[in-house]
Formats: sequence, C-alpha cells, structure tokens
Amino acid sequence: MFERPKAGERAVLVHVDVAASMGEEDLNEFHELVVSAGAEPVAIVTGARRTPDAKYYIGSGKAEEIAEVVLSEGADVVLFNHALAPSQERNLEALLKCRVLDRTGLILDIFAQRADSHEGRLQVELAQLKHLSTRLIRGWTHLERQKGGIGLRGPGETQLETDRRLLNERIKQLRKRLDKVQRRREQSRKARKKAELPTVSLVGYTNAGKSTLFNKLTDSGVYAADQLFATLDPTFRRLELPQAGAAIIADTVGFIRHLPHDLVAAFQSTLEESRNAALLLHVIDSHSVERHTMIEQVNLVLKEIGASEVPQIEIFNKIDLLEGEEPRIDRDEHGNVRRVWVSAQADLGMELVLEAIAEQFRDRRVHHWLNLPADAGRLRARLFELEAVRSEAFGEQGEWHLEIELEAREFELLKRQKLLDDEMVLADPP
Repeated sequence: MFERPKAGERAVLVHVDVAASMGEEDLNEFHELVVSAGAEPVAIVTGARRTPDAKYYIGSGKAEEIAEVVLSEGADVVLFNHALAPSQERNLEALLKCRVLDRTGLILDIFAQRADSHEGRLQVELAQLKHLSTRLIRGWTHLERQKGGIGLRGPGETQLETDRRLLNERIKQLRKRLDKVQRRREQSRKARKKAELPTVSLVGYTNAGKSTLFNKLTDSGVYAADQLFATLDPTFRRLELPQAGAAIIADTVGFIRHLPHDLVAAFQSTLEESRNAALLLHVIDSHSVERHTMIEQVNLVLKEIGASEVPQIEIFNKIDLLEGEEPRIDRDEHGNVRRVWVSAQADLGMELVLEAIAEQFRDRRVHHWLNLPADAGRLRARLFELEAVRSEAFGEQGEWHLEIELEAREFELLKRQKLLDDEMVLADPP
C-alpha cells in the first residue's frame, strides 16, 4: 500500500528555504537521506519563499521548472525536503506526471528498509499506514463511484470508503500486536530491574556513531555504517564497569530534525528504553558544524518521549577528524562528568567512557572491613566468588580480616541469607 521508491530510481531533489532553520547543511542531510533510501539523485532544485504556496508548496513558476527538469533527466520520483499536505502532493503529481514524496515519506521508506525485527516491522507499518491514511484520495477519484458487481452490491459503500475502512482495521490489528510485543518488552525490562542492573542507553542524532561506540564498548558485531538510520532495532549487551559492577547498555534508533510524529508514536515502546534508563550517553558528531543544532534536536525528542530528566553524559565522538583534539573528560564546577571526547572508529578514549559510566554507579557499591570467625568459611568463599575481596589478613584466633567492595544489593543479599551479620562489620579498619 505504501509507495516506496525502488533502489536506483532517478530522483529530483527539491529544497526551498522557507525558514531560518532550513539552511544549506539541511540540504546536505537531505541528500544523505535520499542516498540512504537507495535512490539516485540526478538534479537538485532550490529556491526561497517567505511562506509555502497553498497549491504546490513551491509556487507555480518553480513547479514548472521542476517539471522541465523531470522531463530532461527522465526522473522517476521527485523528493521534497519538506512536509507536504496531501492536496499539494496530488497537485504536484498531476503536474509533474511522476510520483512525489515528501520528507516524512522518505524517512518512512528508509525505516521500512532497515527494520529487521518483528516489532520494528510492525512499528514501521503502523507509521506508514497512519501517514497513508491522509493520502488515500490521491489518484483515486475514479473510485468515488459506488461499488457494484456480484457480491459487492448492497451497502452503497464507495471503493474509497472501503479502502479507508480496511486501512483502519489494519491499524487496529497492528496496535493490538504492538501491545503484545510491548508487554513482553516490559517483562524483559522488569527482569533487568529485578536483577538490579542499571541500564545505559545510547542516544543521539543519526549517524553520530552510536553503533560503532556500542561495538567498541561491548566487543559486539552490531551493524554499523556511515549512513543515516543504520540502526533501528534496540540491542542490549552486558557491560562490565571498572570497580562499579555491571550494567546493561542499549543501542537505540537515531534521531533527526523534523522526525515524523507518526514515527515517534509508533516507536514509543522502543524509545521507552531511553526513558527508563538510569543514564543516557548522548553521542555527538564533534566534527559536524551543525552539532549544536543536532544536540538541540535530540534533546527536543528526549523531552517529547519523557526522557529529558534522565542523567546525561555527552560523548563527543569522531575527534580523529578534528585537528589536535585528544581524548579527555570535561567536568563541571562540582567535579561531575559532563562530556567525554573520543573516537569510536579510531578506538580512542574508550576507557574514559567506561570510567565516566562507572562514576555514575559507584554509589551503588559498598566498601567495608569485616572480621570473620573461623567458622565463616562459606561466607569467605562467597565473597571471593563475587570478586569482592580487596585484601585479607589473619587474626591470632584464626579469624579473617577482610577488606571488601561489592554492589550494595549483593551485600544486602548476604545479610538476608544470614551469611553475614552486623557484628562482622567493623566500624574502622582492623
């Protein structure tokens, strides 16, 4: 039902400056989106308007110019770097005699190509159908007549009404399926919470290097490429932190300016991984001249999904592309980590990222000195099994003096299992 450009289609790109935020860099990003979708850009038509034209968005003169370019280049599709109204798409298609797709449709197409998991495909189809529901009338005016023929007489329903009804039924089915998937995801999230392992979620603008960083930190083989939206489906791995135990790290979908609201709504369950995380690593392309705008766009989406209050560390990635930049940690006036400068591709500063994460979770660990009687061998063995013993000495009566450091939950579990009691914990080092 959704009109997707096929790989290799010849595309004319249209970009019109109608606001201060839509600059030349945005045109470069649009070109990357088109290439990521598999189309072949053959021409770019640019212009400027104070306000969009109601009929064509671009004005009749510019529309005629595009028609000439389409004809001379033999283009299959015209792609707009803007959100078009359904009527504008219809008018443009009638004039240009080829398919017209706006920025939202293009991003939806890329998501449709990249979604690998069952949930991802359901989410993308839901977003596509919601987008398509406003455009059903396009090119189908001949279907406004009432249905007829064997098995089709009676209710007086037009073909267009039937299409809309079937579309709405499919949307309801998809939502029910996604509800089931979301419940399973919530169960997995509760299981991680029960294990008391904090979750670290990678967020950031698309193509900032999140998946490459994820692979370096976890020694994984997650797909990473120099293209927009290389990752759609969230991936989880266990991450061992220096002197801070373990955490779960999640690689998530990238954000982009003007991210379609239907996509944000469809991917709510996926984006919840960021909202429920204990820490966000905001990965930023430090080499991009638009990085400040990208940071703002990511924070806007985080606010939209209710994740703006989650603690955040900025990871300025790709410093290998900056002259004279070295890996380092920047701190605020209180000594807290604010940002880390790294290059995931060049494997620079990965240990600093681990250290920065570990600092956030060390308050979950306890440091004590214990005095264990000679009959507490089972507790001593358990502490060594947990790799909690930092030093050990022997007393004159055969007791053990241990210095330990472990996660607070493990310490409390030992007490609940009655292996450890308060009398064994020393107020001061022996």
